[in-house]
Amino acid sequence: MLTAGVLADYAGQVTVIDRDALPAGPRPRKSLPQARHAHLLWSGGARSFERLLPGVTEEWLAAGARRIPLPTGMVTMSAQGWLRRWPKEMQFMITCSRDLLDWTVRRRVTARDNVSVLHQHEMRHLTGDARRVTGAVVRGADGTEQTLTADLVVDATGRSSQAPQWLDALGVRGIEEATVDSGLVYATRVYHAPPDASEFPLINVQSVPSARVPGQTATIVPIENDQWLVTLSGTRGGEPTRDPAAFEPFARTVRHPVVADVLAHTTPVTERVTVSRSTVNRRRYFENAHTWPDGFLAVGDSVATYNPLYGHGMSVAAQGVEALSDALDSRNPHTPGFTRDVQGAIGRTTNLPWTLATSQDILYPEAVGHRPPKGTALINSYADRLVRTAIGRAQVMEAFLAVITLSEKPAARWLHPDTAIGVLRGPGLPPLDGPPLTEQEIKTATGGSPDLTATPKATGRE
Repeated sequence: MLTAGVLADYAGQVTVIDRDALPAGPRPRKSLPQARHAHLLWSGGARSFERLLPGVTEEWLAAGARRIPLPTGMVTMSAQGWLRRWPKEMQFMITCSRDLLDWTVRRRVTARDNVSVLHQHEMRHLTGDARRVTGAVVRGADGTEQTLTADLVVDATGRSSQAPQWLDALGVRGIEEATVDSGLVYATRVYHAPPDASEFPLINVQSVPSARVPGQTATIVPIENDQWLVTLSGTRGGEPTRDPAAFEPFARTVRHPVVADVLAHTTPVTERVTVSRSTVNRRRYFENAHTWPDGFLAVGDSVATYNPLYGHGMSVAAQGVEALSDALDSRNPHTPGFTRDVQGAIGRTTNLPWTLATSQDILYPEAVGHRPPKGTALINSYADRLVRTAIGRAQVMEAFLAVITLSEKPAARWLHPDTAIGVLRGPGLPPLDGPPLTEQEIKTATGGSPDLTATPKATGRE
């Protein structure tokens, strides 16, 4: 839908094809089951949304979304230890339900006079040839097919995209695909946030990919309506289940029980536990196809999907759409080769998140897929040392967050001389021995009960 909003500035008519009868409010969609899980919008992606739809951030916040300052508003046990909550806001994230995020964008875009939606329709195949796509054949819920002609067809169908098959039918060859699958399963349950928890931090206990044991995590994400989305995950051999009785005990088995301790003082909204196994990292190298037709693009999850625990999917999708917007601002879209160039730009936006996700996921026991390129072990070693240093050195934490939030490239920040020198010097402060929650946060989480193990909020000064 974000892509439609961008195209509406340049096209006479934009038609959105959607499998669902889109709801009129922030409600679940049948074809988007993963919407029930936590979704993060890192600051790099949020800025792209804001550039493309000015004012959308304030609309999210007005509807109940949270803007969480980083690292101040986040309690994280990384693979290297607890991250300090330095007092300076270095980056941020937006947290809310996927339903709210999508509906806010959908409402803005569909209000445009030249945007229409074909509800309960699905793509069947493309029309045209290997040189140019001229439209698409779509099928309605009643089985009736129709051909839509278009100057540009954009595939935003996500993980289930059939774009490689559609293009192959037109004679487009050479689209390579890479996958890395850690076997991750994640389970989510919605909880009531306790009273006065409007500023309660996001809590995240991560796994250690290099430990050679199944990676298990637990996360509390504050969302709208005074609720928390609680997500548990485990790779092969350590998966959570959909059994409600096993949910909180699983949270107690991860590296630190802080999430389980907090949940012991609140109640679930429903007994339901939603489980997903759609977690494979998959990248389609459309930009390397032998030929590329004018009039066709793939964006978002149709290009690449990532382990959802890293929270990069929506941010990368927005940055890919921003690449399209930049191209439309500077070039005539009817110029031969326009879509090939844009597809290359979209591909480049996936490079960083793809490397971040796959270089870690391939380390888990029984992970399968493409092995990382030579030099990845050295990069991982430097990244580990960088995070360990960031725990006790604010300048390095700022560089770490700039990259993780997709706000800057690693070469610009992680390899900057100031950062590299800081990494060589090491942490300026000792590691923390527990989650850095404030006394007030502990009181909020437990209703005043002292049975939550934590370390007084550590901000510190170098």
